[in-house]
Amino acid sequence: MTATDRLPGPGQGSGSESAGAATDAGAATDAGAGPGLGLGADSRPGRRTATRAPAPVGSVRAARASRRRRRAMALLYVLPALLPYTLFAVLPALHTAYLSLFDWDGVTLPSFVGLDNYRRIGADPQLRAAAWHAGALIVFFSLLPICVGLVAAAIVSRRSGRRGTVLVRTVLFLPQVIPLVAVAIIWRWVYADDGTLNQGLRAVGLGRLADSWLGSFTWALPAVGLIGSWVVSGLCMVLFLSGTQRIDQEIYEAARMDGAGPVREFRSITVPLLRPEIAVALSITVIAALSSFDLIYMTTGGGPGTSTVVPGILVYRLAFGGGAVGLASALAVVLTAVIAVVVLVINRLAREKS
Repeated sequence: MTATDRLPGPGQGSGSESAGAATDAGAATDAGAGPGLGLGADSRPGRRTATRAPAPVGSVRAARASRRRRRAMALLYVLPALLPYTLFAVLPALHTAYLSLFDWDGVTLPSFVGLDNYRRIGADPQLRAAAWHAGALIVFFSLLPICVGLVAAAIVSRRSGRRGTVLVRTVLFLPQVIPLVAVAIIWRWVYADDGTLNQGLRAVGLGRLADSWLGSFTWALPAVGLIGSWVVSGLCMVLFLSGTQRIDQEIYEAARMDGAGPVREFRSITVPLLRPEIAVALSITVIAALSSFDLIYMTTGGGPGTSTVVPGILVYRLAFGGGAVGLASALAVVLTAVIAVVVLVINRLAREKS
């Protein structure tokens, strides 16, 4: 073979040079295709990266307009209830907070005193006594009715479908339907010197225990508190009965198979699973205890002396009898704030435990 035969001809190259050129071309293709291909950083089959095109400006604006229309429609539905609530609850509350900053007798021009009315609330022993009385009523309006309601709901739910169950529920819930003014008048007859309670005590030979219950400095507050317990217990029972209906009966059956009795079922199953209903009942009854007015006003009027005075009675006396509208407004604001804080704490604890 001659030297001419060993030299590559025009347009030809060695195998390594051809492979190198092909590799360079592939690398160039991987690095970026030509301007006319319009591919991404990797144009090999199966390695292309898809890029999502941005949403058109018109569709974004349409979505925002749709959300605004939905909010406006929701506001229109709420408006019929929001307007009366604002007029008869929010605005009077704001006006009460405004009046609490003034010394005003309701007739003459008010004088601005700032937070002096709030300082007087903390220093007045009568106001502190009223707060203690309201705290004592929580035991009768809240704790006792919840305990009675839990037991009654457990008994009624176990006897569900049997004769007399509907009658028991109706009788226990009936006090909640009767107006509190009528309830107060009925119990004044019961607690009177010749009332049903004293007559019953004398009939069984316990006449020495008869007393003027609503006129006693010792027993007036517990007597009024028991009226509240009688009124609220039916509501608590109904709340707990609605809660027992969502408890799976298979849990009770499994507990009975393990040898649990009615008391153990009540303590280990019913009470823990009724925590949401207990929180609701606790909130309602605590509000009723702290804001009590009509029941005490119709039974004792805050007497004898100041033994049954509560913040609601003091607000009434200060505003309409004592000519201290500013102080009464400050007391009302403090009472509202206390109720709100107590309810928030109850709900927070209920959520954490659940």
